[in-house]
Amino acid sequence: MADLAQFDPNSVSNPENNIYGLPFTEEDARLILLPVPWEVTVSFGSGTARSAEQIFKASLQVDLFDPDVPDGWKEGFFLKESDKKVLLKSDYLRKEAELYIDFISRGDEVESNQFMTRTLKDVNEGSVFLNNWVYQQTKALLDNGKLVGLLGGDHSTPLGFMKAIAEKHGDFGILQVDAHCDLRESYEGFVYSHASIMYNAIQEIPQMKKLVQVGIRDYSFGEWEFIQDNSDRVKTYFDRDIRIRQFEGETYKAIVDEIVSNLPQKVYISFDIDGLDPKLCPNTGTPVQGGFEVEQTFYLMNKIRQSGRQIIGFDLCEVSTSESGWDANVGARVLFKLCNLLVSGNPEKHV
Repeated sequence: MADLAQFDPNSVSNPENNIYGLPFTEEDARLILLPVPWEVTVSFGSGTARSAEQIFKASLQVDLFDPDVPDGWKEGFFLKESDKKVLLKSDYLRKEAELYIDFISRGDEVESNQFMTRTLKDVNEGSVFLNNWVYQQTKALLDNGKLVGLLGGDHSTPLGFMKAIAEKHGDFGILQVDAHCDLRESYEGFVYSHASIMYNAIQEIPQMKKLVQVGIRDYSFGEWEFIQDNSDRVKTYFDRDIRIRQFEGETYKAIVDEIVSNLPQKVYISFDIDGLDPKLCPNTGTPVQGGFEVEQTFYLMNKIRQSGRQIIGFDLCEVSTSESGWDANVGARVLFKLCNLLVSGNPEKHV
């Protein structure tokens, strides 16, 4: 472990240190954050592929005292550098995908256009590459005894990590904080779209026994039908329904207790920043009115920990860059809470 004798957590953060100004290396940090600079299939706004750098900068303004987990940071958090080759591949394929999305939005037939057919093939192959890369990166970290969090990128990025988590932990459930269901099959022709991450997890990860979605408020009829037809594996708490229950006198605590009761013993948290009220993330790719305050999500995630369930990993996605850095500021604080909850739920075993 790092020598913290000379480190003052109450002082100004040293930008020469790692995320949150912490003096840890990858070797001595307990929790490793993997940035995935990828946003190929986003269908509206962009900027999330470069969010890690802005979140890092914002993190230097975050106080290290968390009343829920006061000493969590002492376990060591370390953010790896973004892979420039992955980012370049994302930039190239994103331009191709934009042309393709514009083409199909006008009702033109892909099969009749050789360039568009090739573009679709290239994007789908690029997404397979990305999934394999994420799987290999996260599996190596998990095999090395590290706790791992993934920092997107768009919401397609964590599928490979979810597969690595499944191999490491066996059966588990996902708590998804999101404005969208992400249960579309091959959205816009892209098999591994950001709008299909949970559909793909259900189809490809048999160890993922339960998906519990919260804050959902923008979804298709097909996704609604999928939820009804797969009620054994999917439980969705629509934003509208949560609000109506509160309007009619039910406490948020009672609703949260019910949400937590639907989760299995091991829980992976998939946190799309657009699950929050868009005043907190106005530059995210597809903002939707409504959503949670940050403290509502912290309360929910704390209740998971307090229930005795084990948080085994997380991703934070769709945080976008902006001129003001506001989204990154909120993202850095959400990330800090996720880090603290992960280390607190996985105490080191000393022989």
